[in-house]
Amino acid sequence: MCLSGSVTIKLEMKQKLKQVLSNRDRLCIIDETLISAAVLIPIFLKNGEYWLLFTKRSDTLRDHKGQISFSGGRCEKGDESPLYTALRESDEEIGLSPNDVEILGALDDRPTMHTNYLITPFVGVIPWPVELKVDPAEVAEIITMPVSALLKKDALRQENDQVNDGTSEGYFYYYDKRIIWGATARILTQFLEIWSGLVGKQE
Repeated sequence: MCLSGSVTIKLEMKQKLKQVLSNRDRLCIIDETLISAAVLIPIFLKNGEYWLLFTKRSDTLRDHKGQISFSGGRCEKGDESPLYTALRESDEEIGLSPNDVEILGALDDRPTMHTNYLITPFVGVIPWPVELKVDPAEVAEIITMPVSALLKKDALRQENDQVNDGTSEGYFYYYDKRIIWGATARILTQFLEIWSGLVGKQE
């Protein structure tokens, strides 16, 4: 996917989102038994509507293979911070240049339930269209979804997480025959709650 452009989200919405993220009490988890990781939640404006960018992970990966997720990965020894990790991984996985990302803030740290990762999610604005190049070893596909579709009541279901042998209720988002679940769904839920609060204030 090779596109270029400079359209970004509306200034007023961007400023409000940045303010909310900077003023909230973010949950920071310190647990040396977990592997530090970070992801990027890219948001952009297309045809007057806000969208989020996800990736479908390659089936050849060791962890979370085939799942829909935000771009990102584990923090390496040379990484300066979780934010550096999120931007580096996004560049490596989908060719999203750090220069094309405006970071607005971070959500709560989120542990995975089965793979021992502790994820720090960062919200970033990107232009659209934008030039992207997928690394097929890590990413099978780039997927975009409108925020409005994910906010619909029938998009979210709370179901038994079969990976947990049916013992844990999890969030599952359905859109265009795709399913978002696991840690990504929990991260997405917090983002959508914050977003809904901002949209409600605008109305």
